[in-house]
Amino acid sequence: MLEKKGTILSVREDLKVFDCTIRDGGLVNNFYFSDEFVKAHYEMCVKAGVDYMEIGKNVSPTLMSEDEYGAWNFCKEEDIRRVVGENNTNLKIAVMSDIGRSLKEELRPKNESVVDMIRIATYIHQIPAAIELIEDAHAKGYETTVNIMAISKVSEKELDEVLEALSKTNVDVIYIADSFGSFYPEQIRDLTEKYLSFAEKSGKKVGIHAHNNLQLAYANTLEAMIYGASFLDVTVSGLGRGAGNCPLELLLGFLKNPKYKQMPVLEFIENYIVDLEKKLDWGYSIPYMITGQLNEHPRAAMKARDEGDTKYREFFKTISFME
Repeated sequence: MLEKKGTILSVREDLKVFDCTIRDGGLVNNFYFSDEFVKAHYEMCVKAGVDYMEIGKNVSPTLMSEDEYGAWNFCKEEDIRRVVGENNTNLKIAVMSDIGRSLKEELRPKNESVVDMIRIATYIHQIPAAIELIEDAHAKGYETTVNIMAISKVSEKELDEVLEALSKTNVDVIYIADSFGSFYPEQIRDLTEKYLSFAEKSGKKVGIHAHNNLQLAYANTLEAMIYGASFLDVTVSGLGRGAGNCPLELLLGFLKNPKYKQMPVLEFIENYIVDLEKKLDWGYSIPYMITGQLNEHPRAAMKARDEGDTKYREFFKTISFME
């Protein structure tokens, strides 16, 4: 039986607040954030006591066009340093590597980079390539995490086999990724127990990356945390693909560790997010609810939102018969 890790008043030193605003938010605007926005966000993370900031993806420019995506889809070293300098702070910088879009040959050694962590995003069928990238990043001196995507679509046997394989690698953190925003807290609790059973035997941590299709991103993040997950993914105002993520300001308002400060986040929201909300579309809506309930990728919901389609009953019927 899985036991709770402390109480609502506990200060857990193992907890790490992981801000994904630029990376997950970049999926909303093709990573076209200005340097001013990213620098203000970086400074907010430092002041708020955030542990990690994911500044974007390190997609290879040979695989995706720099004419179609902003700088933070590629995270070249000079672009990152233009914002964070030498990053002489307690905040660690991370970038995400998508299997099939990032090339290990382009990843420089850690001692030549201001980046601290490489996050690998992978589907089940890409695990061999993910393990290869994990070991390469580890050998070059980086911390590593792995996000196994779309786990709501795979069998328990498949997931067990993948977790067993990952437990034997040098990855530091294995993430529960609720890719479609379809999980409920009880399911997250069970997944946390499963992931921990594989991770802890080899000294690894477990993280949670939630989406808000069912308005459960915050609840699911707390559920995973209470039962032992220690890396907690968040974004400012939930900014992220589709229904968005667990809001940073909500989590910081809950955590009892005095190192975390909520006011810098509220200041950033006032100065940058209020205006951004008028230009970009993200967060809970009926189409995202439907894809979450039916355990489907939100791409159809994103299309419906873009087209202003409010024929929700027809949308529900269409998604129901997608399989």
